[in-house]
Amino acid sequence: MAKPNIIYTVIAKQKVAVVADLARLGLSRPAMYRALAALLDEGRIVRVRRGAYQVAEAMDKNDSWVQVMQRYPQGVLCLLSALAFHELTTQSPAVVWLALPKSAWHKAEAYPPLRILHYSGDAFTAGIEIHKRQGGTVRVYSVAKTVADGFKFRNRIGLDVAIEALREGWQQRRFTLDKLDAMARICRVQAVMRPYIEALVA
Repeated sequence: MAKPNIIYTVIAKQKVAVVADLARLGLSRPAMYRALAALLDEGRIVRVRRGAYQVAEAMDKNDSWVQVMQRYPQGVLCLLSALAFHELTTQSPAVVWLALPKSAWHKAEAYPPLRILHYSGDAFTAGIEIHKRQGGTVRVYSVAKTVADGFKFRNRIGLDVAIEALREGWQQRRFTLDKLDAMARICRVQAVMRPYIEALVA
């Protein structure tokens, strides 16, 4: 069996395999890292953190959300990741969008890739929900807060995405106008959102 396949088999048997596990195979370190690089290039495995690997088939977006929460317990899923969590967008973001307090430190992550936004005051604390998922919990902004954030950051995610989230959220009765207005006020987008809301409820 080729070395990459040997390593893949070991990783597949474990939820997450670390370099120390793979070193027990008796391969030289250069050979082991070459095999890992080949598996990564082929997309058969993913690096979940430095020195730790998982087969790609075992990784889904919920796992990546929980992993991010474990690394950044103060973080909150926002924008495209929050929309995906609430199933209010047809997009499937390749990165995890995460809100952190303005002063919070973060580092570059190999996997899952992150898009960090720094919030402050009520813009960070308002509308946080906590949901239990397999393997941990996820902090995510409510639908009303996420829609308001979408209009606030419309230049980053696209106005069409923000409008789609507003429309879908309203049609699914995921928020009231009062809750949406409260979040729009916190995000300072009441004036921006007003014509779209008026058209929606007309």
